[in-house]
Amino acid sequence: MTATSTLRIQVNGRPYEHEVEPRKTLADFLRDDLGLKGIHLSCEHGFCGNCNVLLDGEAVRSCLMFAIQAGGRSVETAESLAGPGGELNDLQQAFTEHHALQCGFCTPAMLLTAQEFLRENPGETDERAIREAISGVICRCTGYQQIVEAIQSVAAQS
Repeated sequence: MTATSTLRIQVNGRPYEHEVEPRKTLADFLRDDLGLKGIHLSCEHGFCGNCNVLLDGEAVRSCLMFAIQAGGRSVETAESLAGPGGELNDLQQAFTEHHALQCGFCTPAMLLTAQEFLRENPGETDERAIREAISGVICRCTGYQQIVEAIQSVAAQS
């Protein structure tokens, strides 16, 4: 029998207490134990950034972090972005309007990374700054231009 530890964590504003194996990643905990499928696993080496979540407001690669390391902290996933009735937030709406998604695989991580950028840089519309901020999330479909334009449109509103 594998030893477990008690994980107390806040996810998308809601407190959880779960028994987890020490080797379980944060990505696997969020996907398998909590059913949050916005966390996408691709490379599982931290390169692609598609597993990004916000930990205390900062983007982290959830495939590289053990769940127990997030104990006592706050995690935001893409599921936290929409309103209580499922209405899209401004960033999600801008991604839709600017056609900033195609296959959608990178979209949750890209939205969270953009959310972090917008929180830290309100009103910043500089293309280079935005491209630098999202450079840690690999997108194979869009070429990034529409993603940058979506982020710029939201930044211009703040």
